[in-house]
Amino acid sequence: MAICFQPPRPSLEDDSIVLFSTSDSPEESTSQSSSSNHSPSQHHQNQTPYKLTVTNLSYTIQQTQWIVFRGVKKDKPINILKSVSFSARSSEILAIVGPSGTGKSSLLRIVSGRIRDKDFDHKCIKLNDNAITSQAQMRRICGFVTQEDVLFPLLTVKETLMFSAKFRLKEASSQERDVRVNGLMQELGLMHVADSYVGDEENRGISGGERKRVSIGVDVINDPPILLLDEPTSGLDSSSALQVIELLSSMARAKQRTIVLSIHQPSYRILQFIPNFLILSHGSVVHNGSLQSLELAIAQQGFKIPPQLNPLEFSMEIISTLGESYSKTHLSKKELFPSYSTFQVEQAKYQTGGDQFLSRLSEITVLCIRFWKIIYRTKQLLLARTMQALVGGFGLASVYVKIRKDEGGVTERLGLFAFSLSFLLSSTVEALPIYLQERHVLMKEASRGSYRISSYLIANTIIFFPFLFIVAILFSVPLYWIVGLNPSASAFAFFTFVVWLIVLMASSLVLFLSVISPDFISGNSLICTVLGAFFLFSGYFIPRELIPKYWLFMYYVSLYRYPLDCLVINEYWSERDECFSRRVGDNLSECLLTGRDVLKNRGLEKDMRWVNVGIMLGFFVFYRLLSWVVLVRKVSKTTL
Repeated sequence: MAICFQPPRPSLEDDSIVLFSTSDSPEESTSQSSSSNHSPSQHHQNQTPYKLTVTNLSYTIQQTQWIVFRGVKKDKPINILKSVSFSARSSEILAIVGPSGTGKSSLLRIVSGRIRDKDFDHKCIKLNDNAITSQAQMRRICGFVTQEDVLFPLLTVKETLMFSAKFRLKEASSQERDVRVNGLMQELGLMHVADSYVGDEENRGISGGERKRVSIGVDVINDPPILLLDEPTSGLDSSSALQVIELLSSMARAKQRTIVLSIHQPSYRILQFIPNFLILSHGSVVHNGSLQSLELAIAQQGFKIPPQLNPLEFSMEIISTLGESYSKTHLSKKELFPSYSTFQVEQAKYQTGGDQFLSRLSEITVLCIRFWKIIYRTKQLLLARTMQALVGGFGLASVYVKIRKDEGGVTERLGLFAFSLSFLLSSTVEALPIYLQERHVLMKEASRGSYRISSYLIANTIIFFPFLFIVAILFSVPLYWIVGLNPSASAFAFFTFVVWLIVLMASSLVLFLSVISPDFISGNSLICTVLGAFFLFSGYFIPRELIPKYWLFMYYVSLYRYPLDCLVINEYWSERDECFSRRVGDNLSECLLTGRDVLKNRGLEKDMRWVNVGIMLGFFVFYRLLSWVVLVRKVSKTTL
């Protein structure tokens, strides 16, 4: 809870930091993305410098503890920040420094408007000496670069920035966006790698310093007047770190931008680009000022800075002493809030115009293009799905070549259908890493109002529809005709259609499980467990009549049951009167097993094919809707 000189109040809420409530309504999405939906040229002309002032900011979270053997829950308050005050001016960099765990990241999240609304006290933060009224104002004005580089590795640098421009500069023309992206790449020193993949640990791409500059570019594409960065030099070598800080310094001066960043151990060369430092220790300020004033404070305590250390490095060794001195001279003079006017955002600059339908259509179109680029460049996914379909189709066909039309053939066909279902539903697991990778980018972009979550899911569906249809054809064609299933063209078309629905259901299930899974290992285990349970209660191993009542619900929600019934009906409905087994002996005209009997033994006395198709489509939509609900909830809590 962020407060201004108020004692920490106990709360029953857990230790979660919420960004803001995310809705899929066009109105709220418009509000979230309003800061970025204006013409870049217009923004450059109206750029206003901002002075950011934080006064006596405290932040407390509640850590829930359980007392062993008593089962009693106890909330323990933890003070993250204690009466933090500072001022950041335009055209300058303010660096927040301190040991790990001192509240640097928490301070940046609060200032950028990324905590729960009920924990946010607007009195603590002022812009140009006027109090803000809500976190939404800070989100509109501040760009926020996280410590991790949340980017798509298989997009080029220019594509990454261009997609960001299309999402966040929706009212700009294509020419204006091109000018903005090219100008930003020039400013960031990325022109020489414009057509290189971003890359990551597994895919070779640009260097770590260049990747960090791309992350900065994504968040300054809409030219925010205030830029907050969480440890932008973390994980970089000294040369790359220097380049990043030098870049930020030039951006601050050229655009009159206010920049606040956290940094762990800056080198001596980096210090010359940072005029002001805020040093924290255990959530409290131990120094707020220039490097020269820090040297003076150290000298006043009777210490001499060793020649091999810079003042900031040495201050970490005597941070407790500096904290005691600062407390005596500053915290005794608590500031009172004078009367002041509230800060008003220039609303005209942040309004989203245009038709909402066209806005939604534009989002979906851009997302579809990006999805297609990523899938096309993910060679492992394309190759794996294609080879699985071909190998699976031809492999099964080679086992069940020209199944006979007798009683044994009936059993073989049922086994073929069951194994095909198991193979198809489990073959979508390789898409799990792709979904997990996309989820981090989705959290970041959707939380900034770049697009609606429903637009993301619609685009995902549109792109996967034809891709999975091709997979269904590659699997069905060799299997169906080599095995010798029902020879009618309509039966073959329906078989292919059902296979397509099976892989669509599986993709929706994998998408949902990837949304709720924290990582690949747990996601893979969850998928295997769920599919195993569905297969067990599909009616193939245990008839519905023999399933225990407390497990009967699994029979009706099994993804295996409905396509299995569809395939059986499709095979035998047009051959209901055909005989598959005759009595051995003199009376060979007596038929013992017809297609009608096969259907009756499965409880399929009516043609329920299209009813089952509707249920399968319902499962497909249901898991997509569940994914949407969970994603909306997660985006509302993300601090990215």
